[in-house]
Amino acid sequence: MLGSTEEAEDALQTALASTWVARAKLDPAKPIAAYLTTVTLNKCRDRLRRRKVAQLLRIGSFDPELPIASDEPGTETVVADRQMLYEVSRAIERLPVRLREALVLVAVEGRSHREVSQLLGVTEKTVETRLYRARQRLREKKLGSV
Repeated sequence: MLGSTEEAEDALQTALASTWVARAKLDPAKPIAAYLTTVTLNKCRDRLRRRKVAQLLRIGSFDPELPIASDEPGTETVVADRQMLYEVSRAIERLPVRLREALVLVAVEGRSHREVSQLLGVTEKTVETRLYRARQRLREKKLGSV
């Protein structure tokens, strides 16, 4: 079904492992052969689907041993992100307290303008103005959008 002895053996091994994990759910009165065949066929179909997707995306021939790229960011990205976070944090700390409060409550904590206006005892328009001014000062320092 897979055109490769190695892939077939891998599919069978995966099927056996899946069956072993699900052994508590199996009915001991029913023969295991039909269940194993179904699971093995499904594992083969899964491999064929992955192969088709890989070809569709022009990744090349399917190689189950080929390492998959990590979703984790690279070291350079982590360092750059930490540096940016440090710079933004410092810039926020240097904002006047009124602007900082509005910015942190809305942009960081995710509170609504209405909720922040009630917490600070000001109008919603005042919260909006403070947010605008805080973001404007951060933009002037070229720290992106907060």
